[in-house]
Amino acid sequence: MEIKLEHAILRPWQFDDAESLAKYANNKNISDNLRNGFPYPYTIHDARTWLEFAVNNKDLLLAIEVNSEAVGGIGLIYKTDIYRKTAEIGYWLAQPYWNQGIMTEAIKKIVEYCFSDSKIIRIYAGIFENNKTSAHILTKAGFKLEAVHENGIIKNGVVMNELIYAILK
Repeated sequence: MEIKLEHAILRPWQFDDAESLAKYANNKNISDNLRNGFPYPYTIHDARTWLEFAVNNKDLLLAIEVNSEAVGGIGLIYKTDIYRKTAEIGYWLAQPYWNQGIMTEAIKKIVEYCFSDSKIIRIYAGIFENNKTSAHILTKAGFKLEAVHENGIIKNGVVMNELIYAILK
């Protein structure tokens, strides 16, 4: 499965992505806006551990490829039980590729793919209140602010709100 974008490709992760993953993910500006499972520093060992998980996972976890390198990731985690028609979206992009429209287009395309290819009817993202760029990208991709979880998260020792953005089929 491959989704072509104007300046990138969304495709399954491959074990040989380890070098580029470690290179581009090793950025505090990226890790500061993601859950603690995305470490900083990001080592080749972290990359290999992630790839082992991603390659063998039932969720939709894709690399963002530019110029034949994995420079980011985007994925949908399919929920279960009473949330079984919901997916959570997560994403990151290497800093040299910020402000080029790649992530907005990637989110739009993966949402379109998910809604047409699955029984999912709602996709949401939880973002940190200080991540204005991600809020802007989600809004441009058609997501709406749905909820604010006050003091819902802690990152780098700072308690902050989590903003929940969602889009419906």
